[in-house]
Amino acid sequence: MRPIRVLVVDDSAIVRKIFTDELSRFGDIEIVGSAPDPFVARNKIIQLKPDVITLDIEMPRMDGITFLKKLMHYYPMPVIVVSALTQSGSAMALEALDIGAVDVIGKPGGSYSVGDMSFQLAEKIRAASRVRTAKRIEETADNGQPEKIGALTQTSHKVIVIGASTGGTEALKKVLSRMPVNSPGIAVVQHMPAKFTRSFAERLNEQCQIEVREARDNDSIVPGTALIAPGNFHMILRRSGSRYYVEVKDGPMVHHQRPAVDVLFKSAAKYSGANTVGVILTGMGADGAVGLLELKQAGAQTIAQDEESCVVFGMPKEAIKMGAVDKIVPLSRIPDEIVRMV
Repeated sequence: MRPIRVLVVDDSAIVRKIFTDELSRFGDIEIVGSAPDPFVARNKIIQLKPDVITLDIEMPRMDGITFLKKLMHYYPMPVIVVSALTQSGSAMALEALDIGAVDVIGKPGGSYSVGDMSFQLAEKIRAASRVRTAKRIEETADNGQPEKIGALTQTSHKVIVIGASTGGTEALKKVLSRMPVNSPGIAVVQHMPAKFTRSFAERLNEQCQIEVREARDNDSIVPGTALIAPGNFHMILRRSGSRYYVEVKDGPMVHHQRPAVDVLFKSAAKYSGANTVGVILTGMGADGAVGLLELKQAGAQTIAQDEESCVVFGMPKEAIKMGAVDKIVPLSRIPDEIVRMV
């Protein structure tokens, strides 16, 4: 198979060089060119026909958001947004995901090392190259108000754990925005860089009946609340008596990810076991598959998003192959299936 052809669009010559040097280490990725701004990028896209673009969103002459809107309208293709690890950067990155970008990564620097970045970016490029662009545009274009599920007639002490990666920001919005106000407590791992998860949680909170917020160490898992694992930290489920809570902690990357879905799922298998509903959504790779199997073996009920509704059918596919899944469900039906299980 030919390498994945990548065009790097960034106004920083340093970043363009870092990305080119680091990504050139991977035999399945070829940097076919770079551009300092969207005007040069437009011409190179036509000339070079890349498979994937990495796009800075803060650039002179034309900002990345404006360029992305034009690109998705006239020449839709997989785009990974590169953003500064700041509050304004994360807000713009989330807007880019809403427009149709496939994924987001933080610019290297500070605590975000070039080594970590290169492996994560390579994985994101591989995932982006497999994205069905039409499906991604369809997902982001569907801005209709979801039909919310009414309050449960009987409260449940179950715990819901959800894992997602590429395409997961839209998938999570569709699931969480339909969950009833007295839903069992929810813990979520979405592969996302540090600083971005707080803005993501705040945006979801505005769209949901339940409360959604970035998790803090020792937060209780309570009905009507969803906790989003903070970027660059693992989230572990624990139990003390009848109380479920989360630990937010550092640790080695798992599947080149921190937070990792497997870390959450394996801890849930140990501490909440049969009292759990485990859900694995769209995403590249195998993170979460082993953890979901451990959940099922511990008596939990498990759900995987089906291939047709996934942006990337990687993580659910691996879980299904392992025999870790009780129900394979289209994204639109996952909230109803969760409620039926609890």
